[in-house]
Amino acid sequence: MSEAMRKPETNGAPPVISVRGIDMVFLKKAPGVLDGLARRAGLPRPEPVGVHALDGVDLDVMKGEVVGLVGESGCGKSTLGRVIAGILDPTAGTFRFHGREMSEMSPQERYRAKVAVQMIFQDPFASLNPRKRVIDIIGEAPVVHGIVPKAEISDYVDEIMLKCGIDPAFKQRFPHQFSGGQRQRIGIARALAVKPQFLVCDESVAALDVSIQAQVINLFMDLRRDFDLTYLFISHDLGVVEHIADRVVIMYLGRVVETAPTAELYANPRHPYTQALLANMPRISTEKQAFGQIKGEIPSPLNPPSGCHFHPRCPFAFDRCVAERPRLITKAPGIAAACHLLEEAAR
Repeated sequence: MSEAMRKPETNGAPPVISVRGIDMVFLKKAPGVLDGLARRAGLPRPEPVGVHALDGVDLDVMKGEVVGLVGESGCGKSTLGRVIAGILDPTAGTFRFHGREMSEMSPQERYRAKVAVQMIFQDPFASLNPRKRVIDIIGEAPVVHGIVPKAEISDYVDEIMLKCGIDPAFKQRFPHQFSGGQRQRIGIARALAVKPQFLVCDESVAALDVSIQAQVINLFMDLRRDFDLTYLFISHDLGVVEHIADRVVIMYLGRVVETAPTAELYANPRHPYTQALLANMPRISTEKQAFGQIKGEIPSPLNPPSGCHFHPRCPFAFDRCVAERPRLITKAPGIAAACHLLEEAAR
């Protein structure tokens, strides 16, 4: 991708999406057996345990930008995507759309803002209603939201399907009659049908074969140009993110640990976790590569480590890492990392 493609024009406008201090706590109830034993013994019922999926997340996404959100399974990236898409209400934090806080908008403005942010899911089969035909899957929402009159929906669905590389002759078929790549295109068409400004793509190519992945990624880039879209592209595949993203955000156990423009992050990662991820990224090269797992396993969000969440697995950890949470340190415009080593080096 050319550098011109990687630098969206902001013209001083506020971010399309801006979140500050986002927390998301899921309450995990005690197993029914323990609850029953406590009740029969006359003891207090076990209190629900909080799973801290997001911990003070800040994120801005500018108009026309593709932001790659990367991290291991369980780091909270899909939860953050669902919060931004309006599927989940955060426990704490603020959400701004084009510079305006959602809580300050009128009901009609909030409604329009939520329609403007759509999500494309990882499993295209699970996210499509198996009892509905494609014309209804794609065409129902535009009619409900008053975007297209019901009498014109058939032609509108044809247009959207063509844009997404699906033959409109198949619009009377059911999801099970399509391949995985075709179903993902139907999911993309469904999201585009309500004329969104912002797409949250949650592992949208992870379930596809490599050759189909390339086709869908190229489709995303074409749609970005044709519909003036902005993306939050969630993925664990660093190769895919390197190809599609303008900027990359790295998450670990509910926190943002590093963010930088794509080329800068891949060339000069600053956080030890980012360094470990990139060191184990497969590359096409004649040189022999030595791969090694990151030490240990990602801790449980039920009982996260103190201080820096990454310190139990970090080869550079020292006493301060155990006791104090690192803050995101801005090293240059658009470049920041949350690591005590950066502070120590600056002293």
